[in-house]
Amino acid sequence: MKPRVEAHELLYGALLAALAVMIPTAFGGWLQIVVGPFSATLASHVPTMLAMFISPVVAALVGIGSALGFLMTLGPVIAGRAAVHILIGVMGAQLVRRGYTRGGTLALTALPHAAGEAVIVTLFGFEPYTALVVVGLGTVLHHGIDSAITLAVVGSLAKTGVKLNRSSL
Repeated sequence: MKPRVEAHELLYGALLAALAVMIPTAFGGWLQIVVGPFSATLASHVPTMLAMFISPVVAALVGIGSALGFLMTLGPVIAGRAAVHILIGVMGAQLVRRGYTRGGTLALTALPHAAGEAVIVTLFGFEPYTALVVVGLGTVLHHGIDSAITLAVVGSLAKTGVKLNRSSL
């Protein structure tokens, strides 16, 4: 019987979680746009998106790292939005397990990602316009940019022999 999370998956997850914490702390301010409850830090979704291609457990671990990184740098509203990465990461990993392509998985998770983040900011008392237009639309755009970066990273990793999907680990 195989363990639920193999050692190399846990290692990749730990490295990606560390990167998820480091991105908002190291890039905050110069690769970041903040408009009210919306922030976009370039590449902040990349660790979670890469984790989707490994396993649901790894994706959840990396999503937790993302939320902690944003809690340390931008406070509870942005950290709450980043906590959505836990659910989106698990959702994406399940889609990958069901045979969806990487690009298809990233595209299918964009709208739930935006909706989740919009719901979080409404819980913090922001108006529906701010939640839907500023955060929702901003998240879809940010998700798209980070998806392109993620696919480029996956392609580069594949050229070096590093494959992230479970069957090739």
